[in-house]
Amino acid sequence: MLSRCLALVAIACATLILSGTVTRAQSVPFDIDERFTGGAPRGKLYSLFGMSPVPRTTVSYPSNERPGTVIVNTKERRLYYVLGDGRAIRYGIGVGRDGFRWSGVKTVSAKREWPDWTPPAQMLQRRPDLPRYMPGGPDNPLGARALYLGSTLYRIHGSNEPETIGQAVSSGCFRMTNDDVIDLYGRVQLGTKVVVLQ
Repeated sequence: MLSRCLALVAIACATLILSGTVTRAQSVPFDIDERFTGGAPRGKLYSLFGMSPVPRTTVSYPSNERPGTVIVNTKERRLYYVLGDGRAIRYGIGVGRDGFRWSGVKTVSAKREWPDWTPPAQMLQRRPDLPRYMPGGPDNPLGARALYLGSTLYRIHGSNEPETIGQAVSSGCFRMTNDDVIDLYGRVQLGTKVVVLQ
């Protein structure tokens, strides 16, 4: 009896996963400036469950920066939230593809939950087929949370394509899984220093 129940549960789970994958593929009719794919591998198991291919973890990270500082290491494709005492929380991120990487020091100027997305003029020049506006939600390329960096067009934001984490995929923004960006969002305050290293 127990084995029969377990078999029925397994079949139900497999059906839900497969139907969700098909629905999701059909609901994304365009690739926003290669934000969704960027040449990253598709069909990985972690993408079915929204898990990051780069697990969030606390690591040894000696730094002269104050606790609470965010350090983005573009080359490593990792973001560090400095805890102090030589430790930091390390997150996997997607970074800008060739020609879109940058470095500098910014501050978090705004925070948004399930942000709307309006493509900037520069992006619309490259991709005139893009929508002029997308409301916040699960299909929005900014994901569950966004941290705006100074007066730039760049953000640290979530993504509905976790398989792109660890890839060079964006137009200069830094993307995280929705789970990771929600965690970081809860730690970061307005005015937080963000150091971007190439």
